[in-house]
Amino acid sequence: MSNYPKTALVVNCGSSSVKFAILDPKDGHVFLNGIGEALGLDDARISWKVNGGDKTEESLGAKADHKRALEFLVKNILAKDADLLNSIVACGHRIVQGGDIYSEPTLVNDEVVENIRKVIPFAPLHNPAHIIGIDAARHSFPSIPHVVVFDTAFHQSMPPKAYRYAIPEEYYSDLHLRKYGAHGTSHMFLAQEVAKELGKKVEDINVITCHLGNGASISAVKGGKCMDTSMGLTPLDGLIMGTRCGSIDASVVFFLCDKLKMTPEEVKEVFNKKSGMLALSGVSSDFRPIVDGYKKGDERCKLALEMYAYRLAKFIASYYVPLGHVDAIVFAGGVGENGPLTRKLTIEELEEPFGIKLDNEKNYAAKAFMGVDRMEISAADSKVKVFMIATNEELVIARSAMQFVK
Repeated sequence: MSNYPKTALVVNCGSSSVKFAILDPKDGHVFLNGIGEALGLDDARISWKVNGGDKTEESLGAKADHKRALEFLVKNILAKDADLLNSIVACGHRIVQGGDIYSEPTLVNDEVVENIRKVIPFAPLHNPAHIIGIDAARHSFPSIPHVVVFDTAFHQSMPPKAYRYAIPEEYYSDLHLRKYGAHGTSHMFLAQEVAKELGKKVEDINVITCHLGNGASISAVKGGKCMDTSMGLTPLDGLIMGTRCGSIDASVVFFLCDKLKMTPEEVKEVFNKKSGMLALSGVSSDFRPIVDGYKKGDERCKLALEMYAYRLAKFIASYYVPLGHVDAIVFAGGVGENGPLTRKLTIEELEEPFGIKLDNEKNYAAKAFMGVDRMEISAADSKVKVFMIATNEELVIARSAMQFVK
């Protein structure tokens, strides 16, 4: 008899990486997780952990690709534990962009793969890698259902007044230029978990979900459905991020092209990879050294964190419009889960106009890397409850995939 329940494999492919995890969809326990990195390069490698234990790392060989990484998972890692291999009954794939085609988890077939290919222009770095990952996973795991879960799907409930741009109609009708959002799997999970913390059904609450990592977005969720979100056509829009500028006057593009003779491609590179917290702080895109600089009195680090908090607070304030009232605000993602100073600066901007307050002691105790996966951090007299909840996109994807197991 197997030592394992029925499990799901979750695959998340980047342009040069493939993350994988095998978990119990019921309780979220992770039996094995890892990542293949530097794929296509001379130092391609794979590392993994069993039951959260010590990391093991091995070379995949020069120029190894996504297919090689998943074959290694089956033939070298899972071959040592046949019961775990045989426990896998479904595979869920995280897909960044589904356009306006998909609003639900979808069973993979050739038509689905072709539709993912169609919206590559909206996610040129991610979607091609997702297709490679799907092909590789279907090759390595041919006898189980493969299910795609789209980051954009949760945001398909937005009304047109929230997702349309004020540009000529044919750009929307012919080119599908509109707001799509991202991190939808995380925003959905957070809304559901906040409802549990409040002891209510998700259909009965209004919540503002803040997914703050190197990429960051915020959503207004009413009764479990997204009413608005900060990312736009691409993940460049909205909040200030690690290396992305976030919302900016489009004329800045024209100005840089005119004055510095930059090409649109060069401007795109700057906005996506050389801006954000990296540009503001002059230190890093990582918040940890920026917070250290803030505490030491570094003026650029101080400005970076204050700008980040101010932009985030403005978005939170604006989402009272689609929601009417707010039951809770939740912080998640690497920064949201481990950044008490960022949370503090943000909520301080909201205290006077909205009566939202943090409990300072709870706020500084709520750190995911210290083993705290959720905590209410608002003060007793706060007019809105504030939570830190560690997001778990893998669990959502695993549960979505299991829906297709007969």
